[in-house]
Amino acid sequence: MTYDITALRAEFPALSAGIAHFDGPGGTQVPQPVIRAIADAMGQPLSIRGRMTPGERNADAIVTRTRQALADLLGAQPTGIVFGRSATQLTYEFSRTLAKAWSPGDEVVVTRLDHDANIRPWVQAAEQAGATVRWADFDPATGELTADDIRAVLSSRTRLVAVTAASNLIGTRPPVAEICGLAHEVGALAYVDGVHHAAHGLVDLDELGADFFVCSPYKFFGPHHGVLAARPELLETLSPDKLLPSTDVVPERFELGTLPYEFLVGTEAAVDFLAGLDTGATGPRRQRLAAAFTALEAHEQTLRTQLDKGLAALPGVQVHSRAADRTPTVLLTFESRPAAEAYSFLAERDVHAPAGSFYAIEASRRLGLGDTGGLRIGLAPYNSAEDIERLLTGLAEFLTR
Repeated sequence: MTYDITALRAEFPALSAGIAHFDGPGGTQVPQPVIRAIADAMGQPLSIRGRMTPGERNADAIVTRTRQALADLLGAQPTGIVFGRSATQLTYEFSRTLAKAWSPGDEVVVTRLDHDANIRPWVQAAEQAGATVRWADFDPATGELTADDIRAVLSSRTRLVAVTAASNLIGTRPPVAEICGLAHEVGALAYVDGVHHAAHGLVDLDELGADFFVCSPYKFFGPHHGVLAARPELLETLSPDKLLPSTDVVPERFELGTLPYEFLVGTEAAVDFLAGLDTGATGPRRQRLAAAFTALEAHEQTLRTQLDKGLAALPGVQVHSRAADRTPTVLLTFESRPAAEAYSFLAERDVHAPAGSFYAIEASRRLGLGDTGGLRIGLAPYNSAEDIERLLTGLAEFLTR
């Protein structure tokens, strides 16, 4: 296993500004190969997809290659990859489509741990269909959402369970495979928000048991758009609202309008970049991705240990990320100072760790933090031990002002 942090950092032009970035959960910086791929695509003929002209062929090849790249990343089939403007937009579209089959008395399960993008679309769709929303709670003392928490709100009327694979606020990774299994036992579908998880761990759609899995390439070095993975045979059973002349072929029937080809090229390049994080790995892309995430998790665990030890030595700091299984994402509050002041103080020193609830409004409220949230420290693959020391030094200075 070879993880060369110095060589990795050299691939990110934005890092030359000297900023220590802990804002990865909101979107990572972009490496040079992704930037080049987007620029190169924009410099080639592009048109509506087809097989006649060079522009048509280029567009078609981009879509086909990127579906395969994301299938490799997510352990899915290329024909089960749907592109959208964002994970939020995709979830809204699929909530409306699935809700067509709901009726009064049906139930939908959401959790208080989730980002609102995997709560509000389902709540609103349920309200419009006359279905009942059942809320699964998590333990604010531990940050844990367990299978039992989900089991407690399931019934024979449950039609869908929406759950996060990792909390974007406190990093908690619930037992998603077990939760999806419980959903299937009562005949429900499982919709998994993998936006935060996909940047930190290898995904396998079948192993998770997820019927739908959404993620956002800009969380793992790519451009701003959304991706949904599902089994093609499941997608075949769904009838979204669409334009009359648009194709009914899966997965294209779910993609509204012309796709952003340049962004898809960037996403393919981002997946390839991820696959190269373990510089000694060989073999097919999926195999190299598995090795890359093993190396990445080891690197992030080392940094998280350094961070946890440093935070424990600081007075007046409360850490809200406590789950046994979690991403390298830590939410902090301070006994006598607002988190927003720490955000500003650190930003002035070129250390970027933002404050807020980050759309995980239900989780923030359940933690007793209201709508304000806390200071979120999110590690990314390019973070270094030096970045951690800069952060800890900045926090120490902030607390003694």
